[in-house]
Amino acid sequence: MLRERLNEELKKAMLAKQQRATATLRLILAALKDRDIAARGKGQTEGIGEEDILSMLQTMIKQRRESIEMYQKGGREELARQEAEEIEIIEGYLPEQMDDAAIEAAIRQAIESVGASGLKEMGKVMATLREEYAGQMDFAKAGQVAKALLSG
Repeated sequence: MLRERLNEELKKAMLAKQQRATATLRLILAALKDRDIAARGKGQTEGIGEEDILSMLQTMIKQRRESIEMYQKGGREELARQEAEEIEIIEGYLPEQMDDAAIEAAIRQAIESVGASGLKEMGKVMATLREEYAGQMDFAKAGQVAKALLSG
């Protein structure tokens, strides 16, 4: 399970004195703990599941990409490089990402399975994709492709 793998990797990074990996894994585990606490309030006593962890990791990557953009605009290349290193570490815990062709094929299949015919059903299509491909695709990109397919 991903949760145990993250804890083991933290121990290894600490022993190997890998500062960036240690700091990044601590951030991941802190975010995971926060989400677990929130889930307990909703009755999930065991915390969040694998899909939610993968989604959380993708969100963390997205936040770092946005930070890189801002740091580069501000001339803070060292901070942008640090964020890029964190992205690389986080991506190591995600399944292999789908390429553009695979994303489009998955969206077409989801549209067909849901029976979507217009933009009104985009939510159903995206929900199906999130269920089936958690951690495997960039949902911002998938949303744009789905919107184009459903409106065209």
